[in-house]
Amino acid sequence: MSILLDLSGLSVRRNGRAVIEGVDLRIGAGEFVGLLGPNGAGKTTLLRGALGLLPATGHSSLVAMGQALRARAVAFMPQGRDIAWPMPVEALVALGRIAHPGAAGDADRAAIERAIAALQLEPLRHRPATRLSGGEQARVLIARALAQETPLLLADEPIAGLDPAAQIQVMRLFAGLAGQGGAVLASLHDLGLAARHCTRLVMLHQGRIAADGSPEQVLTADNLACVFGIRAHLSQGADGLLFQPLDTMT
Repeated sequence: MSILLDLSGLSVRRNGRAVIEGVDLRIGAGEFVGLLGPNGAGKTTLLRGALGLLPATGHSSLVAMGQALRARAVAFMPQGRDIAWPMPVEALVALGRIAHPGAAGDADRAAIERAIAALQLEPLRHRPATRLSGGEQARVLIARALAQETPLLLADEPIAGLDPAAQIQVMRLFAGLAGQGGAVLASLHDLGLAARHCTRLVMLHQGRIAADGSPEQVLTADNLACVFGIRAHLSQGADGLLFQPLDTMT
């Protein structure tokens, strides 16, 4: 299995406090990894530290690359979704091709069209992105990341604010990318969707990895109680793995 992300002893300190401490994580081709944890667990910091967007110690295979190579190795969808300019959707998606300077026009066009089709943005392609709903803007930014056509995609809460159908479509899309030999690392709050669609889950707790494995191995009663403070029901049904939060522990 080709390793697309290799973190060793990654630590990030902010305002004198360790937000991420000593994280070891390897992600290979074919994996859709859900990054789980409560608010403040360090999910966003881990993603940004791995990309070199925050000062960090330890090793990240992405930071070790030059900028041009990194832009062709990994695409990033940040949590913030501010779109400042009233660019048409098609033009905004096309920004993902900046990572491929000198690429043939036909190849760029094909990549843009694939991304637009994948997120079902055809009816919106000529609309100014600033006039879209929050969920529509999220889909456009995912399409921009897809148009970059990198082996690895890092996404910070990519399905937040999407309606249920769009959430499922995006999760299926990410699973499909992994199935085609790519890899996705996405921070997620919907544990049910993570359980059903991710091949692997990594659970953060206070800046450290508390659990790493299959959904069944990670979403245990002990882990859910310790990390999230909840009780939940996990079972295998006709439609796959089912997860239902039941109550808090207090």
